[in-house]
Amino acid sequence: MIRLSDHFNYSRLLKFTAPSIAMMVFTSIYGVVDGFFVSNFAGKTPFTAVNLIMPVLMIVATVGLMFGTGGTAIVAKTMGEGDREKANRYFSLFVYFAFGTGVVLAVAGIVFIRPIAVFLKAEGELLENCVTYATIILCALPFYVLQLLFQSFFVTAEKPHLGLAVTISSGVTNMVLDAVLVILLPQEYKLAGAAIATAMSQLVGGVAPLVYFFRKNSSLLKLTSTRFDGRAIVKAATNGSSEFMSNVSMSIVAMLYNSRLMEYAGEDGVAAYGVMMYVSMIFSAAFIGYSIGTAPVVGYHDGAKNHAELKSVLRKSLIIIGAFGAAMVAAAQILAWPLAKMFVGYDDNLVDMTISGFRIFALSFVFTGFAIYSSGFFTALNDGLTSALISFLRTLVFQVAAVMILPEIWDLNGIWISIVAAEVMAVLLSVIFLITKRKKYHY
Repeated sequence: MIRLSDHFNYSRLLKFTAPSIAMMVFTSIYGVVDGFFVSNFAGKTPFTAVNLIMPVLMIVATVGLMFGTGGTAIVAKTMGEGDREKANRYFSLFVYFAFGTGVVLAVAGIVFIRPIAVFLKAEGELLENCVTYATIILCALPFYVLQLLFQSFFVTAEKPHLGLAVTISSGVTNMVLDAVLVILLPQEYKLAGAAIATAMSQLVGGVAPLVYFFRKNSSLLKLTSTRFDGRAIVKAATNGSSEFMSNVSMSIVAMLYNSRLMEYAGEDGVAAYGVMMYVSMIFSAAFIGYSIGTAPVVGYHDGAKNHAELKSVLRKSLIIIGAFGAAMVAAAQILAWPLAKMFVGYDDNLVDMTISGFRIFALSFVFTGFAIYSSGFFTALNDGLTSALISFLRTLVFQVAAVMILPEIWDLNGIWISIVAAEVMAVLLSVIFLITKRKKYHY
């Protein structure tokens, strides 16, 4: 078994992070499966509805990612300092607080989802589809929050393979129910069937870890009695604010992209962008999974003052991320046509738009990983401010500036180029922070 205190060479890094990468990729894949079934069996309007309302749902769910990544940094550092009991109290606090927050957000979301959909320019059948899908998903939101949170804490508990098993179980639940409900239900209920499939998978993903950590187990963590600690909550939220901001910003930007695409390409543009986002989720998930996998290692060695190992993990990680990115760009160029045919093969014009856009969009993958990892690295060091700045500027400021300016120069292609330009700027920013923070953290 690989321990947080071990020396990490390339092989050990890849082996230790592989479950986290697989976990995040698999989570993304079953989201893609949702899109496939909705597009091919429910139709273009329900597919557009899912893509239109999904950014809103992701905003409210990211509280789990925030407390997972931010809380992991605190728990891992506390374990590195040798206080296991305190680490378990922190862990329990973050789990209970995140679930309670999820309940509040779910209720608020159900109440306000219709006016939100109207604000997003949905009307008629599209509006009703948005409300139906979102309401069902929101019912399972507290458990999805837990699922996202536990993805980080399984790694900290030195049980990444269990986290992967839970994710696979959740994903298989979604895929099987998609195949049954979306295909077999009458046309008017197919979209609701897809939403039910997703909601049930999130229930599995949230409840199974709860059962494991409540029981006596062989991991480093266990859910126990705890007490409210406002400072720890704020610290976890600050640490994880970069991941929260990143996902919120990405969702806001997705809404902006949809709006710009409606201007330049109509409903087809939104559908094409939806396909790209599904595929992008898988590729980005690999980077996020690697960052989640290495975060406890970074936090542990920072807490133990093992600066040589910290430097080694950073250097090796940047090389691995670069290799991942190059491979993803090559794969995307090859897979553009079959992926477009798989999702929107029923419309030749939409296929052509998706292929040409995706081949430009995919160039961003060579840069994306560096910014994601840099943000995660500073989160693991409990430097939430630096991490948040990278995420905020990358996912919101740079993206918004690019998508507002570049389409005026290159029309529809300018929208796809915007994503690449924003990622390039984010990498330059990450390099600046990594250089200027070296002396402070001794890496």
